[in-house]
Amino acid sequence: MCFEQLERFNIRPTPFSAYTAEDLWNDPHISERMLALHLDGDVAMASPTAEFIERAVAWITHRCAIDDASRVLDLGCGPGLYANPIARTGAAVVGVDFSERSIRFAERSADPEASPTFILGNYLEVDVPGDFDLVLMAMYDFCALSPDQRHQLLDRIREWVRPGGRFVFDVYALRALNERQESVTYAPNLMDGFWSAHPYHGFLRTFVYPERGVTLDKYEIIEAHRTRTIYNWLQHFDQASIAKELDGAGFVVDEFRRDLAGTERDSESSEFCVVAQSR
Repeated sequence: MCFEQLERFNIRPTPFSAYTAEDLWNDPHISERMLALHLDGDVAMASPTAEFIERAVAWITHRCAIDDASRVLDLGCGPGLYANPIARTGAAVVGVDFSERSIRFAERSADPEASPTFILGNYLEVDVPGDFDLVLMAMYDFCALSPDQRHQLLDRIREWVRPGGRFVFDVYALRALNERQESVTYAPNLMDGFWSAHPYHGFLRTFVYPERGVTLDKYEIIEAHRTRTIYNWLQHFDQASIAKELDGAGFVVDEFRRDLAGTERDSESSEFCVVAQSR
């Protein structure tokens, strides 16, 4: 990096001023590495462990009374780690994700007798038939969206879910924000070659916006033939702020839990699960 590039790299961006998630998840190399992380059931990185997902599916389906008469929408479904086991309850399940590699894996791994439907596309844009009993959004997807995107999404979910239906999702708590610090990291082939199949230099600049409850991991990936900038934004919430956003979109909070497996909420947790009901 030359001096001017380093200067630009260290400029503090306005929160959510750049969005690279869709391009990132469809990069051939990165999507392959990400899918491998999703499918490693022993490591809680791209997805929780297989044991946690099993408990989460059991709790969610029980809590929301999901049965063979139910319709479930899984937003950001990835390779179907929640959608496919929920479909095995007999519920009619639709999964939406903009990663083609993940969607194709979800389709291949689905139980033929369960027959879930998978839609390739951005859930902020695709058309989905409504009248769902449950809309699920797992792995903190809600936190990656800007305030405008969250407003748009909640309006869409309000149209999709039936009156009295539920929206269940998890978010990062403000406690997690307090644990983050601003930093700069450099390494050749940063993150063990995750960002490219070719040699590269990787820079990571972490910004913290405590007044906005936001963090940014900004990656600069420099290869011989190209340079890419990747923005990973995360919004953090407390119970009051998430309840206010939901109320404005026509939802009321049923309860908060520590996680999607229904663990009892405690003040030391860096995340929490929200069960909201459509009014």
